[in-house]
Amino acid sequence: MSISTEGISANASRLLWAGFMAILAAGVGFAIRGGILDNWRADFGFTDAQIGAIGGAGFNGFCFGIIIGGVIVDKIGYGKLVVLAFLLHVLSAVVTFLAGGSNAYSMLYTGAFIFAYANGTLEAVANPLVATLYPSNRTHFLNILHASWPAGLVLGSVAGWILDDKYHVSWRIQLAIYLFATLAYGLMFLGQKFPKSEAAQKGMSLGEMFKDIGMLGALVACGLVALFLGSVLSLFGIGAATADTIGYVCGGAIVVLVGLITRFSLGSFVLFSLFVAHALVGSVELGTDNWMQNITGNLFTSEQGKYLFMWTSLIMFSLRFCAHWIERRLKVSPVGLLVICSVLACIGLNLASAMTTFAMALIALGVYAVGKTFFWPTMLAVASDRFPRTGAIAISIMGGIGMLSAGMIGIPGLGYCKDRFAGEALSAASTAIYEDYKSPVPSRFLDIDSTAVYGLDGKKLADAAAVPAEKRTPNQIAVLEASIEGDRKTLRVDSLIPGAMAVIYLLLLLYFKVIGGYKAVHIDAAAKAS
Repeated sequence: MSISTEGISANASRLLWAGFMAILAAGVGFAIRGGILDNWRADFGFTDAQIGAIGGAGFNGFCFGIIIGGVIVDKIGYGKLVVLAFLLHVLSAVVTFLAGGSNAYSMLYTGAFIFAYANGTLEAVANPLVATLYPSNRTHFLNILHASWPAGLVLGSVAGWILDDKYHVSWRIQLAIYLFATLAYGLMFLGQKFPKSEAAQKGMSLGEMFKDIGMLGALVACGLVALFLGSVLSLFGIGAATADTIGYVCGGAIVVLVGLITRFSLGSFVLFSLFVAHALVGSVELGTDNWMQNITGNLFTSEQGKYLFMWTSLIMFSLRFCAHWIERRLKVSPVGLLVICSVLACIGLNLASAMTTFAMALIALGVYAVGKTFFWPTMLAVASDRFPRTGAIAISIMGGIGMLSAGMIGIPGLGYCKDRFAGEALSAASTAIYEDYKSPVPSRFLDIDSTAVYGLDGKKLADAAAVPAEKRTPNQIAVLEASIEGDRKTLRVDSLIPGAMAVIYLLLLLYFKVIGGYKAVHIDAAAKAS
């Protein structure tokens, strides 16, 4: 059955591919921005902390865009948010292009935040739009929609490697490439009539739409928001303890607000479980992806790390068109698919921790890529299938949870593990060498003092890696070996995340079996069940 005939409206296919192009623009821009961070460091003399903050804005802005957009999209309609996202994508480019001199950092940070906010706004549109257009086959079409993300990463990365590494083109010209995809999705959405979600058609109030989320679901989201607010406030000179307190007070206030508008509904424990699982998805998928090229470049060569990144992205892109075949031909439910993927991701990361040859890396990372392929879109499909009266809100909050988890837990957590395990490996090999090469700044996880460890000095490590292998001193060899051992142990620890996800999904699978099997529900049935 073709894509166009399965949708509920005549323009379903065009809207699907417009959403595809919108997320493609996000992926292209994200990849190019990641590739030109070194250019910004060189041009403007930024520290690693400043570069990290600019990169972090690319996650944080997304969270606010998708959550705010998800709350209001059913009330104001998809079209207005598409216009807003288009204008923000253009504004982001303008702000970034104007960076220079004393305003360079603030302009680049602001540009990255605006770009990410536009991306989040688009997902607040595209996810519920596709779920509405294809109510009988959400898993398949949401996976097709999100095949655009790895496609955008590949296209953006390849463009960056060619223009930057080979031809040394200005970073402003490189960044402008994503505007072509932006113009394309703008034209594809132009003049289109958008359907209304089931919740919007039924005229559900905001309180009714939040009822399944309830205070339990709000607790997951607001816990991450509290961490984010605490970290941001600390950047403005507020003491860590005070900043954390303010963050948790604000997060708690939002939980109470959700309680008030839902008459203190606890919410669905199943949706709460999905929110927790998606926090893990964000950490293992986006968090691992953020570090994987660095790790593979360390275990092998920088060039091979790029090839492996493309390999995993192409696997994700290809397989996201196969969810329908897996679900219908193999008779695997969406939750069953998530169980299988979690197991594969766990196995793949453990295999990756032991890879010593490029061929082995292709196999190990291939298994991991197959595992992570279906996580994000299938989770959105399950939430849409089972909780229709939440409209766009539940899946938008879910997307925000995934991104916040990646930015606040996954990425810094894996960085902390790398520092900890590399430092421990070098200290065990030689205390004297470790004292010479350890970082002067401690690494902490979630700013908890008791987690403080001293990893390896980044500059000294880079200097050792730059020396040809045949000319390295015993000390330099020991440092590089410790760094590699740290990466291997980090991957093994990382594999625990999909392991925990597998347990959650297995319990959900058993739950659905007890109640008669997994199936999509509609608002009338959902209301009766509550």
